Amino acid sequence: MATDESRPLEGIRVLDLTVALSGPYASLLLGGMGAEVIRVESPSGGDIARTNPPFVGRRGINFGQRADDEVSLTVLNRARNKKSITLNLKSQQGRELFMRLAEEVDVVIENLSEGAAAKLGVDYEQVRKRNPKVVYASIKAMGEPSAFPGLKGMDIIVQALSGLMEVTGYADGPPTRCGLPIADLVAPMYAVNGILAALIQRGRTGEGQHVQVSMLDCLASWVAEEHFDVFGREGYPRRTGNFHDRLAPFGVYRAQDGYVAIVAFHPEWMRGLLEAIGHPELMDDPRFSSRGPRMRNAGELNTLIEAWTQQRSAADVVNELLGKRGVPSAPVRTPAEVLQDRRLHESGALMNLTHPELGEVDAVGMGLPIRFSASTAQFDQPATALGAANAEVYGGLLKLSPQEIEALREQGVV
Repeated sequence: MATDESRPLEGIRVLDLTVALSGPYASLLLGGMGAEVIRVESPSGGDIARTNPPFVGRRGINFGQRADDEVSLTVLNRARNKKSITLNLKSQQGRELFMRLAEEVDVVIENLSEGAAAKLGVDYEQVRKRNPKVVYASIKAMGEPSAFPGLKGMDIIVQALSGLMEVTGYADGPPTRCGLPIADLVAPMYAVNGILAALIQRGRTGEGQHVQVSMLDCLASWVAEEHFDVFGREGYPRRTGNFHDRLAPFGVYRAQDGYVAIVAFHPEWMRGLLEAIGHPELMDDPRFSSRGPRMRNAGELNTLIEAWTQQRSAADVVNELLGKRGVPSAPVRTPAEVLQDRRLHESGALMNLTHPELGEVDAVGMGLPIRFSASTAQFDQPATALGAANAEVYGGLLKLSPQEIEALREQGVV
């Protein structure tokens, strides 16, 4: 049986200088796989995410003003498997303490605004002088230097610049934001890939390096997965709503009590679908007999399919297609249905959040959806209070005495 000592990143130490979502999600992933993550926050209040409602405490979940004993659900979600320390990087003493910590770690990760790390004196060039083996990862919104100087890199801004919005939504509607902060979630996954690759290369060369990831680059590379440039030249709309005409029939169709996703581009699936809707003869119709013509005539085909699905419940549609004919189909579930799915909790993809003092709370958080056959990996250490690990890190790692730590606290350094 796997033990804590068998975690994939056991022995890797990370100095985490991240804020908001993209950076903290990257360090969360590293922590879940066993890295020791030391998260640096300002003594004056820490990450702005600590003020994100809703909050949870002894009076339950609260969407109003945060009480003293309440913690943001955002923090309970993103700050797990991390040791929180406070450090004022605007002070000379704070920067020196940071550099001493950087000498003791394998990875430094930051997602500060463009130029901020250099201004503080904690950028890659400065850290490398103290620790040539360090893998230093930077996540930026539009790269560094940015092609859009002065523009704050919020997720919706990156989605707008990436082209993703312009290809999301209906042809006769406006560009549409993805329902999740996808730029903030995609970039950290690429960053973690880069960090792990750099650690592997360091194992061969003994040298660290700077890993740089741009949220805009990540989304733009995804947009290029579909050949929108080619389709546009041929007159196809950029936005196709709930349908993907190149793979028609492929889309979301209205049922009596909800919606159903159906995919039937494979000939056998197509035959089964046409039989179910009562039009088996269309298999030989030149408009629908092969994928090329079906792409041109997807609107007609989708209208026929939805005329059938609208007369049935979502469960009946799925039973008729998937149950009887093996045609891929599934009901469109609500977030509440997904977050309550027992199987997803059992797999570790989802898990209830834990308050550091009150225990489990009535809210679901992200799990680590990676399984290892000979390792354990999960977000199993609850978020702690701001600066809770000051004594452990400064005393244990840097060998500062309790008196020295208290003096630094009084001076506003930690």
